[in-house]
Parts: sequence; C-alpha cells; structure tokens
Amino acid sequence: MTLRQNTRRVMCGSVPIGGGAPISVQSMLNAATVDTAACIEQAARLKKAGCDIVRAGVPNEEAARALGPIARAIGMPLVADIHYDYRLALIAIEQGVSKLRLNPGNIGSKQRVREVARAAQAAGVPIRIGVNAGSLEKELLDRFGPTPEAMAQSALGHARLLEDCGFYDIVIALKASDVARTMKACQLVAEACNYPLHLGITESGTLTSGLIVSSAGLGAMLMSGIGDTIRYSLAADPVEEVRAGVKLLRALGLRAPGPRVIACPTCARRRSLDVFALAEAVEHHLEGVDVPMTVAVMGCAVNGPGEARQADIGVAGGDGKGLLFMKGEVVGAVPQDKVLPALLEAVDALIKEKSHG
Repeated sequence: MTLRQNTRRVMCGSVPIGGGAPISVQSMLNAATVDTAACIEQAARLKKAGCDIVRAGVPNEEAARALGPIARAIGMPLVADIHYDYRLALIAIEQGVSKLRLNPGNIGSKQRVREVARAAQAAGVPIRIGVNAGSLEKELLDRFGPTPEAMAQSALGHARLLEDCGFYDIVIALKASDVARTMKACQLVAEACNYPLHLGITESGTLTSGLIVSSAGLGAMLMSGIGDTIRYSLAADPVEEVRAGVKLLRALGLRAPGPRVIACPTCARRRSLDVFALAEAVEHHLEGVDVPMTVAVMGCAVNGPGEARQADIGVAGGDGKGLLFMKGEVVGAVPQDKVLPALLEAVDALIKEKSHG
C-alpha cells in the first residue's frame, strides 16, 4: 500500500481527522432532526457498530436548535449539514456541534462567509466542503461539464473563500455516484492541496450493489494513500454503512483488528449445518466487540478444521452434529440443535480470556 498522504490535521470534537490520524468512519442520521429521541437512539446504534462521527441534516431553524440536546447525549462528534442559510450554521455552532458541512459559495455574501468562519474558528469547529457531481456551479458545468476537473475546481474555489477569511480547518469531500469520477476528482484535489479528504461514493445504491460500488472506490483510494475519513452512502439502515466502513478498514489493515467471522460458501459436502444462518448469528453476537479473534463456520468436517486452521475457534458440520475446533484441532462435538449456543459460549469465554490476558 502506498504511504498515506500527509494532510493537515483538524479536530472534529475529540476525533482527529488527517495528519496521520486513524481513518474515521462516518454515517448520517436519517431520523428527523427535530425528533431528538429518535436521533439519540439511532446514534447509539451507530456508535455500537463502530461509528466515529455522525451527521444530521439541518433544513430549518427548528432542526438547528434541536442539535444541542442531540450533541450532548450521543457521546460522539455531531456534524451539522447546512445548505444555503448561513444563520443555521451560526445556530448550529451555538448548539455545540463538532463540525459543519457546508459550501461557502452557497451561503450568500462574503460577509456571511466571514461571519460563519469567524464563529467556527472561535468555537474550534472545522468546516467540511462537500462537492457532489450533480450540483456543480453553472459556470463550471459550462466550462468543464460534469467532470472530475469541475468537481475539483469547485472544491478548491470554496476552500479559497474560507482561506480569504483566514480559516484553514477544512475537510474536503468530492463525490459522484460512479467510482471513476470520484477517484479522479479526489486525486486532483489531493495533488492540489493538503486538506484532509472525506471519501464516499454518493448515492451508491442499495445494500448489495452499494456495498460493491463503494468498496471498489473507497478501497482503491485508501490503498493509494488518499483519504482520512469515510462514509458508505447506502439506501439501507445507516448501521449497515458503519459496519461496512469498519470491515473495510480492518480488511485493509487501516483499523486495529477486531473479531472476524470466516465462513465457507458451502458445497455438496455440507451436512445439515445451516452455515449462512449460523455465521450471521455469530457476526451479530460479536457486534461492538473489539477483541481480535477469528471465528470459523464451516460446512463439513472434511475441510473445515484444516481450511480454517488459523481460526481461534470454529465449528464444522457433521452428521446431525457440529464439531468444535480450536486452531485446527477438534475439541468436542455437540448435537446440531446445540451448535449455536455451544459456539457462542466458547466465543464468550475466549473474549473474556483475551480481554484479561
């Protein structure tokens, strides 16, 4: 993997972005911001899944004033997503958000940009510039078309408005719904400045297709050394975005290892063990666990313990039973209807051992 780009560091609340800091995982609340109880509940689920930073839409003043109770309750940085109305940005800062997401060129006059920049700087609140291929300025579209070059010029132009105010705690995001344009736009901006980059493929699709598209783009950019914080944009429960982001970073060696479930795709040798359901149940059980360990769910005893020899613990299907194994060695057998509780009991014992060892 190429060395990560040495970007400027900004602080989003307690979470550092850029400057060699660990890559953070973000998501966005899809509950109405004015429904503080729903937002707090959703944020708790996102945090449990591994979310580092969460964003909330701010369509009006009522939503802006609801940010304070949410920010104080969720225990992680809250980002206010602002469009057009600079007054909402000022209220959001007063409410204690950790970052703004806005485009300076879209909030009015230079005086309004200066007012927001001054308030953000005084509060230690960074600003993320977010450029989407589908909402570029007309003059850039006329000159370049909906291209990576237009996206890059848009982002750098917004950044200059903040720089003219003496404000440099900037994060830049450039997103299109396709991988190629997004990657090229991010590469252009990475070459032109040292601001940290937030990565994502916008509107990437449903859970299955969106995971593939986003993983292709995010993985390629991260492996090339570009990117300081990421979000999967999925038409699914936001918790799925966070799960995907955490797993991607662990797969790339960019986040401390945690629990991993490996499972065979099954074949005609599979006995009666329901590999798919069992693997899903184990993954769900391990959600929120940070202990590094590998659990294997294998369909048959022919290859199970051997192919999953590296697993700390695992199970392989037999005739009406499951064979429990550790580091490739069979350590016991349980009836088929007892496989899941026996496996989870062994997993919990291993978590306890590793946590205190």
